[in-house]
Amino acid sequence: MATLLVLASVAAACGGTETAEGDGRAADGPGVRFDSVDGVVGAFVASQALNGAAVTIVDREEGIIHESFHGEFTPDRVVLLASSSKMVAADVLLALQDRGLIDLERPLTEFVDWAAGNPDITAAQLLSNSSGLRTEWSFSPYGCQWSPSGTLSDCGVEIMSTTADDDVVRAPDTAFDYGGGQWQVAGAVAEAVSGRSWADLVEETLSEPCGLASLGFTNPWATLPNGSGSSYPPGFDGDISLLPTTLNPNIEGGGYANSRDYARLLLMHLRGGLCGDTRVLSESAIASAHEDRIARVYDGSAGASTGYGLGWWIDRNSGRRSDPGLYGSYPYLDLEDGYGVHILVEKQSWVGSALAEQLFELVDDEMRDFRAS
Repeated sequence: MATLLVLASVAAACGGTETAEGDGRAADGPGVRFDSVDGVVGAFVASQALNGAAVTIVDREEGIIHESFHGEFTPDRVVLLASSSKMVAADVLLALQDRGLIDLERPLTEFVDWAAGNPDITAAQLLSNSSGLRTEWSFSPYGCQWSPSGTLSDCGVEIMSTTADDDVVRAPDTAFDYGGGQWQVAGAVAEAVSGRSWADLVEETLSEPCGLASLGFTNPWATLPNGSGSSYPPGFDGDISLLPTTLNPNIEGGGYANSRDYARLLLMHLRGGLCGDTRVLSESAIASAHEDRIARVYDGSAGASTGYGLGWWIDRNSGRRSDPGLYGSYPYLDLEDGYGVHILVEKQSWVGSALAEQLFELVDDEMRDFRAS
């Protein structure tokens, strides 16, 4: 392929396109495509009266090959990821397993004594939404997950120790039940086996080796306007000073990052756990993240033709892995064809999903053209 250069070009008035730090093709070189993608995104932003959008495309071999920013979005704009945090959280636990600090398939009681209230649960069950713990937002015994007060460790202990859920907890690995306090338990276990805070773990396992300046976790639900609702909190325009500093970050949905940094994590997944020449996760860890665990372990389903790995939804028809969020973040991987896409809007989950649906086939076509050039 052609020598990679930095692209800095201005597109239509609805937004701009560029690539990052030598990871993409020259503006006038062969293989620069994606005009049709940018056109669809620009039209979608206008039709939905959005404040903007971003799309980042990464290729296993070439790195970041395309970015487009529309409306108020810029490369540095930090967004709340909501449930797109799950694959990030799973990566942290997988990194600890690579270090020999935990075995995700062994009972938590082998690593923390406070898990005795639910002795059969494993970290892999937590990360595949299969632990049997309750997941409703309003389930008060697990309410600490939504508050920035206290600590993550104390919240995990509280969730695992309460007896108020005794009549509603299901046996692990018998049903898929998305989200909830099980992710907070996973974070607390990570802190316990490592002796490090969640913030330090994210920094050490992901941000430092991948050069991510914007990635972090908070607990926005009770502090930002509309923080507990389903639409993007009004007034948050990427100013991280508005986010609470907390020792109890929300693990399943409290992540934030700019589009470029999140895309670098997608690239790490495509490259078998490597960020540049640095190994972040083992190849076996990446494989387990992408595996349809619920199908293998208990013939489970996360919906019509849908499976789930560790932090990843799996479309059993297309093979696409995705981790969409409540606020419109929609990352996905095409492992067979070796590319990933991160779509960002600041609205609601259905808006990000609707835009993704318009782009799936289009990006696939453009990637074929890109590779053929």
